[in-house]
Amino acid sequence: MVTEVASDHIRSLIGSHLVDVESSDQHTVKPWFAGKLDFSPPVHDFADQGFKLVGGRLDYVRGKNVAVLVYRFKNHYVSLFMCRERNPDADSKQKTFGYQGYNLVYWNANGLDCWAVSDAAPGALLEFVEAQQEKHSPQDEHS
Repeated sequence: MVTEVASDHIRSLIGSHLVDVESSDQHTVKPWFAGKLDFSPPVHDFADQGFKLVGGRLDYVRGKNVAVLVYRFKNHYVSLFMCRERNPDADSKQKTFGYQGYNLVYWNANGLDCWAVSDAAPGALLEFVEAQQEKHSPQDEHS
């Protein structure tokens, strides 16, 4: 999964498919996914923390449509892949990986497998993940 998610992120940067819907407005990006997935991805902008929402796209990973939110951090892009968990006993522990100069963080929250990928420094990517996890706490699920 590490290789596939990292490769999709890299392809989006070198091709012309960074986003399908370009907007920093979460109220534009979130509804764009309606009917394209079997879940509604949580969409938040973290511009005040340095991670500006660029937009979203639909991607295909391991035979499944996934939501990808794209953020800009300084001169770097962060792709946040989200899909329904395949395993009901999914491990919710955060895990970090490296792949060909890219940093990846995996976690499972509220029934979603989440993968953040970027060439930003590992500390910056972990800050992004922390912001996501704070917003995706169960009490904020419907915001």
